[in-house]
Amino acid sequence: MAESKVCIVGAGCCGLTAAKILHERGIAFDCFEKGSGIGGLWRYDNDNGLSAAYKSLHINTSRDKMAFSDFPMPRDYPDFPHHSLILKYFESYVDHFGFRDKLTFQTSVRNIQPRADGQYDVITENREGRRQTRTYRTVMVANGHHWNPRVPKFSGEYSGRSLHSHDYRDASSMVGKRVLVVGIGNSGCDLACEISRVAECTYLSTRRGAHIIPKYLFGKPLDRLAPPWFWRYLPFRVFQWLFGLALRLSRGRLSRFGLPNPKHKVLQEHPTISSDLLNLIGHGKITIRPNVRELVGTSVQFSDGTSDQIDVIIYATGYDIVFPFLASDVFNSNGNDVGLFKHVVHTDLANLYFIGLIQPWGAIMPLAEQQAEWVADLVEHRAGLPSRDAMLVDIEKQRVKMQRRYVAAARHTIQVDFYPYLDELKRVRRQGRKWARNPTALPDRTDVRRAA
Repeated sequence: MAESKVCIVGAGCCGLTAAKILHERGIAFDCFEKGSGIGGLWRYDNDNGLSAAYKSLHINTSRDKMAFSDFPMPRDYPDFPHHSLILKYFESYVDHFGFRDKLTFQTSVRNIQPRADGQYDVITENREGRRQTRTYRTVMVANGHHWNPRVPKFSGEYSGRSLHSHDYRDASSMVGKRVLVVGIGNSGCDLACEISRVAECTYLSTRRGAHIIPKYLFGKPLDRLAPPWFWRYLPFRVFQWLFGLALRLSRGRLSRFGLPNPKHKVLQEHPTISSDLLNLIGHGKITIRPNVRELVGTSVQFSDGTSDQIDVIIYATGYDIVFPFLASDVFNSNGNDVGLFKHVVHTDLANLYFIGLIQPWGAIMPLAEQQAEWVADLVEHRAGLPSRDAMLVDIEKQRVKMQRRYVAAARHTIQVDFYPYLDELKRVRRQGRKWARNPTALPDRTDVRRAA
């Protein structure tokens, strides 16, 4: 049994795997969830007010790749299950491993304050407004980062209806409307495709285009096409060329559909996955437009000089990483550049960890699972950490690597490749166990307070 109690913030997929791992190891913890049930993003109309799930949402990573390592999804699930099936899977996960009684619902974390003794005061508030302060040695932040909408500022003013994709639920209010979706990421494509079936006109605006990737390539789910060793060992440029070739053979050129040819190559952006977009463009249901230049009443003027009358604008423009319960001197996302060691460890405050604060090429759940296993090692003193200076060097190295690889965008500051990052976490866990047994082997020696 660990000596101290851990606080987990959030009972979505990342908080749940953290809770399950601590429960299995006999580490005492509290897990606070603002809503009245588990699931986070995957609970449609979650009463925590933070879920961006829309009624038709399906996963973009395949069933088997998304599942936790020790709890497969049911074999009768389709390759890309609906969000309701994912929530059902989470419910089964919690009941199977028996930790539902460790989860505290309808309770918001209002403030996490570091103490002089290295512990944390966590202030929570329930639905009745009653606040309580508890003290923890370790905090695991796992409440997600897809909840604080980022809305671009364009010249002029728009007098029609506008909303962010976070607030979209279904297309019922779009019937017969002229709709503009801004942003060609996964949500933007999904919403444009769905709305185009009921709207009078649907426009999709993109600044630089994207490599549209179908969910199936050559009859297989996309993430099951290339074997893991491709990602792990094949030189990046070779893999990039092969993947680009497979796309061109199966899909053709994007310019054929009126989409701009991206100046960046495939694998240099977070994937935009859609099996419907190109078909609907081909059917004339979706019209591609470049970036917005100016808003004038209900007229939207674009950078190529064209303009359209628009009834509704939907901004599918991503999210800012914000944790309101952490003061700016504790955590500052710096334009979504979070500056965490291996995307998990706070470099200045001991025992403050983040689970799932990544944007992976692939499923997040197995990665969050490995992150939580590593943190559990640290909580149990089975693993050590390098010094702050050594961690900062590693962070900068990874930052430069990502900047060289990806186009400049806020979402790419936390981008990871599934298999390489999974291996990286396993590697740092192994190193940490050696460091815990022999502190003199630590790079630049370990911080005393981290080993305490």
